[in-house]
Amino acid sequence: MQEYDFIVVGSGAGGLTAALKAARHGRVLVLTKRSAEDSNSAWAQGGIACVQSDEDSFDRHVQDTLIAGAGLCKEDAVRTIVSEGPARIAELVDLGVEFDQREVDGHLEFDLTREGGHSKRRILHHHDTTGKEISDRLVAAARQEPNITLLEQHYAIDLITTAKLGFVSEDRVLGLYALNEETGEVETYRSDRVILATGGCGRVYQYTTNPKVATGDGVAMAWRAGASVEDMEFIQFHPTCLYHPQKRSFLITEALRGEGAVLVGKDGKEFMQKYDPRGSLAPRDIVARAIDHEIKRTGGPCVYLDITSKPADFIISHFPNIHQTCLSVGIDMTKEPIPVVPAAHYQCGGVKTDINGATTLRGLCAVGEVGCTGLHGANRLASNSLLECVVIAHRAVEFLIHKMPMGKAQEQQYQIPQWQSGDAQDIDELVVIYHNWDEIRRLMWDYVSIVRTTKRLQRAAARLRNLKREVQEFYWHFHITREVLELRNLVETASLIVDSAIRRHESRGLHYTLDYPETDNSKPPVRTVLRRY
Repeated sequence: MQEYDFIVVGSGAGGLTAALKAARHGRVLVLTKRSAEDSNSAWAQGGIACVQSDEDSFDRHVQDTLIAGAGLCKEDAVRTIVSEGPARIAELVDLGVEFDQREVDGHLEFDLTREGGHSKRRILHHHDTTGKEISDRLVAAARQEPNITLLEQHYAIDLITTAKLGFVSEDRVLGLYALNEETGEVETYRSDRVILATGGCGRVYQYTTNPKVATGDGVAMAWRAGASVEDMEFIQFHPTCLYHPQKRSFLITEALRGEGAVLVGKDGKEFMQKYDPRGSLAPRDIVARAIDHEIKRTGGPCVYLDITSKPADFIISHFPNIHQTCLSVGIDMTKEPIPVVPAAHYQCGGVKTDINGATTLRGLCAVGEVGCTGLHGANRLASNSLLECVVIAHRAVEFLIHKMPMGKAQEQQYQIPQWQSGDAQDIDELVVIYHNWDEIRRLMWDYVSIVRTTKRLQRAAARLRNLKREVQEFYWHFHITREVLELRNLVETASLIVDSAIRRHESRGLHYTLDYPETDNSKPPVRTVLRRY
């Protein structure tokens, strides 16, 4: 068993920001199931929202966030994250992150852009690969930090808690088990301070903009350990994912619409004004449903995003990655519209936390997409997610230092058992795993996506109950592999999404059901909280 002062699971913006801050106070272990560069954060194109201009204000940013969140944002969380943003941006710049700048009256300032739902330009960006720029700088800094041990190809399996050891008087985290994929061995890691920063769960759906690592690991781990989850019914579907068989998960950033791109049908005519006066700059939930409706109404496979009104050099300089990717599949976005469809993009709910990222399980924090601070409410405002990552990472470390003092006194109270494989056998047929994986993703897309009904949700729940039994049997009878662990977490997370959606008898934000098409304004909005115990 190896002991650390902090364990961080995940190597995205939230996880590595937390790790670098925690390294000032003790020894830090960072576990990531692929390479350190593989994270949801690295795929973020648009940017990071933060008030930087005299024409903008914290109040405006807060108000835009509250409007997008459809009445479910926690206003104190929104105000805290928005107001603490500039300090965290300054830290990223000090780390070497290069946000695009422009010259104004002889001096340089951030080249701010605007995205859907924002009333002012407040999006800092690095071309159209902002997440990669931030992630690359954080990874480089983490690799150089002597107090950080970075273990790649290590898959966190389950949290170790006092309750799991049979104690009654308190329940807190003690560490975790992780699969070393290079050796096939399960290793035991001990710490009183664990930070989950595992990203989201986009791979629960058949079509997603998320990387392959986004399998809901953190939510599933926390749930199995007894932590509460919140608002899991609110899954954001990005309106514009490239529609092409060779690039199924490629996101077309909302920043294009912020710079003048408009959504059009096959006939070349705009259609968003029929659905919202803000047109193509309406919040994502509205735009995604409008596109879904247009596709079903016309019978076409997609709609189109047209930015050809802008000069070619402007498009190429502002969106070089998107331009090059589209060219690689024969689409010249400077001359023709880009075919797009909605795809699962962001998990607005997650492990229930306070404004410090602290969960209901003592010693466990959740940072970034895996957690639910209440910032996003029923619908995330574009580019608020990276802001939340860096702000909550900072607060989580400060919280753990003050609430979970360093020292060996508590650690010596518990004997942590090593992992036992028992009579588990080697997996003989991977096809069973792949079949169940595909079935989960397909049923979630068909029954629990942009437009829902009670009957569809009930069908999803019935099938998921059977799948959970099959997956659990597989988990107990065969040796642990990444494929088994991902399948186990996928079915757990999918079940939490369905259970949360069944409980909400109204349409609000990202949760839209034909059986309850209106928002229930007869009483204060209620958050969906699931508790295991």
